[in-house]
Amino acid sequence: MRLLFVCLGNICRSPAAEGLMRSLAPDWTIDSAGTGGWHVGDPPYPPMQCAAKARGIDLGGLRARQFTVEDFDRFDLIVAMDRQNLADIELLRPKDHPALARMMAAQDVPDPYYTRDFKGCLDIIEAASARLLIDMTGSPVR
Repeated sequence: MRLLFVCLGNICRSPAAEGLMRSLAPDWTIDSAGTGGWHVGDPPYPPMQCAAKARGIDLGGLRARQFTVEDFDRFDLIVAMDRQNLADIELLRPKDHPALARMMAAQDVPDPYYTRDFKGCLDIIEAASARLLIDMTGSPVR
């Protein structure tokens, strides 16, 4: 399985989802990206790294990158953190491309860069990741 998580800047929500899902599905190819490019090459936002580390998720080696049209071919599923990210992804979709894209959760995952609620964001990502794993494999979290 090849899975891509996408948020706005790729420094909070999507790297957190990437790090968590890598621990849940170590045999999968998992990456993250941002719809915006202003953080390309940057590590995840330090407060998100701290909040994730408190849950045993190390984000230190990750670096931000921007979502590209080539990602439609590189991944089986593209997972957006909010409705605007999903809309931005769809704007780049090649005509009639069959790649699957969906929301991470039933509601938008709030951006902790603005809300400052890193714990709450991780709570949503953890619950949504468990549901995503069941959706993709039919099995609960390992």
